[in-house]
Amino acid sequence: MDFQTEKCVIVADGALPPGLIANTAAILGITLGKNLPEAVGPDVIDGSGVLHPGIIAFPVPILRGDRESLRSLRERLRTPPFSTLFAADFSELAQGCRTYGEFQAKIAAAPEDSLQYLGVAVCGDKKLVNKLTGSLPLLR
Repeated sequence: MDFQTEKCVIVADGALPPGLIANTAAILGITLGKNLPEAVGPDVIDGSGVLHPGIIAFPVPILRGDRESLRSLRERLRTPPFSTLFAADFSELAQGCRTYGEFQAKIAAAPEDSLQYLGVAVCGDKKLVNKLTGSLPLLR
């Protein structure tokens, strides 16, 4: 991953309670790490000799969206030129499941337009990511 020309952001529904925002960002971050392992830096050792596992090698801003902007973002990610970007989403359906098997069964039966997105992660060409998400404010 070229950190000069590529960027990752997470857009979360700012109306969610802080715990659900944190959960959404954590789940999307794990998905990013799985799908973009080159984004995780090597393990480091601090001044006392204690090992710390590598963290992501660049900032990932968390942006504020709402249900409508998340829906629009997800739809735009299926169209050129944005379809070249990596995208991961987290929905109310997924958040409500207790097991991955339950999630697999429920998502297989759910039409995409019925999903209520809690967050979307986007990575790829910095110019495209900025064009897609640049108008969204930071989540504070």
